[in-house]
Amino acid sequence: MRHRAAVLCGAAVIAAGAVTAVTAVPAEAGAPRPAAAPGAPALDWRACGTADYPTLQCASLTVPLDHARPEGRRITLALSRVPHTAATYQGPLLVNPGGPGGSGLTLAGFVASSLPEKVAAQYDVIGFDPRGVGRSEPALNCRPGHFAPVRPDSLPAAEGVEKANLARARSFAEACGEKHGDVLPYIDTVSAARDVDAIRAALGARKVNYFGYSYGTYLGAVYAKLYPDRVRRLVLDSVVDPTEVWHDSNLAQDLVFNDRHRAFLAWIARHDAAYGLGSDPERVEAAWYAMRAALAKEPAGGKVGAAELEDTFIPGGYYNGYWPYLAEAFAAYVTDADSGPLVEAYDNFGAVDASGENGYSVYASVQCRDAGWPRDWDRWREDNWDVYEKAPFMAWNNAWYNAPCAFWPTGSLRPVDVANDALPPALLFQATGDAATPYEGGVTAHRLLRGSGLVVEEGGGNHGITLSGNTCLDEHLAAYLADGTVPDGAGTGEADAVCPALPEPKPLESKAASTSSRGSTLHGLLGFRG
Repeated sequence: MRHRAAVLCGAAVIAAGAVTAVTAVPAEAGAPRPAAAPGAPALDWRACGTADYPTLQCASLTVPLDHARPEGRRITLALSRVPHTAATYQGPLLVNPGGPGGSGLTLAGFVASSLPEKVAAQYDVIGFDPRGVGRSEPALNCRPGHFAPVRPDSLPAAEGVEKANLARARSFAEACGEKHGDVLPYIDTVSAARDVDAIRAALGARKVNYFGYSYGTYLGAVYAKLYPDRVRRLVLDSVVDPTEVWHDSNLAQDLVFNDRHRAFLAWIARHDAAYGLGSDPERVEAAWYAMRAALAKEPAGGKVGAAELEDTFIPGGYYNGYWPYLAEAFAAYVTDADSGPLVEAYDNFGAVDASGENGYSVYASVQCRDAGWPRDWDRWREDNWDVYEKAPFMAWNNAWYNAPCAFWPTGSLRPVDVANDALPPALLFQATGDAATPYEGGVTAHRLLRGSGLVVEEGGGNHGITLSGNTCLDEHLAAYLADGTVPDGAGTGEADAVCPALPEPKPLESKAASTSSRGSTLHGLLGFRG
């Protein structure tokens, strides 16, 4: 997980080989709809369509706060649905955008409209806000304004800076305990997986199909471990390494994000005619860090300091569709002494609104609860300075993002061993240069989920790669959802199929250019950090 993967055997083409299939068990749409399982509440679906997704429906479901005490306090989950329209019905397809802390309500509409029509029409595509998220109740927001600019420099080169950042992290953890202490012990992946099963029961489905991105892959794998006989199809895109939850996985991210940031700077150098920052990647990198140093002393527009600059450019590590916009802002600041585009880029990519505060509150709650974190700050200091020496771009920014776990007010659980030989074949997707969930995580999950197929985007660096414009990947996804086809590349290496990456973006032809592509829509829904 800590290093970029080597080139996979063979060229960047779909690997040849046999396929295995899971037999579909369709039901007629005209037949009576499945009833909710005995004891499960009925769902009252109501129209909640938008201009982009007019057929969306919404409902809510109450579930136990503590699934070990089903008669105790209950909380509410917000659900969305795009109903199937075909005569052949393959059941519910639950979708999750990751995070933890991501809202999945709109994702249902996106997935239903992005899959081939014949495939989407056979499923009820179900989105949901996991416990604590968005429209689910209660929704967490531990400390409004926690990310308000200008924050202390993330780099704790001076003792006072480290103390200031530690105070922020401790204050966030304490605020979570004071405000949401009654629910924090139940904001974790296992509880969310039991919620998924409650959704299944309320839908009246004997089995579910599941499609998760990013952290959603871990949630799906945990659900499959708890309820292997209730999984029909399982799609995991940009796969969390389930053996490094969560401290080690965050350190591993830092190394690959640094690689990805350098790839962005090299892309700028290749387009020197557009940006004027030099054709030598090392010169461009030096200019970026000089910009960071200048902003640490004098924040742009009074709100983009060094930490906010990192927040602004980290999304470029998730999706290269943002590169032209980030490069424009970078060049304007360096070559024209114009900070306006940089402030605009921060507002678009780095600023945290109330929804983002909610997402972060759930992110911290799940990560801090799911697994043990060091409680001794000396360990954090040592680990993160060690990573910083190799990968300075995001190391300390990411450390402070997770630092509340050093002070979290609840105890921690043990990570789930997701190894599973009781599932039908699952389908996994992974890009070789993915920074948020590095490549080795997909390989590890492929090994642990017996019978699974791994489709690799060779040379790709984006996070969340299906339904984002790569036809080769999407054909594998569609085939799997249509009839259970899983590529079997036995003898061809780690991957069962290999797809070429999409071409790199080009500089903007005009500053009025739009990012209205399917890829940018998806990445807007997936968000960052998960």
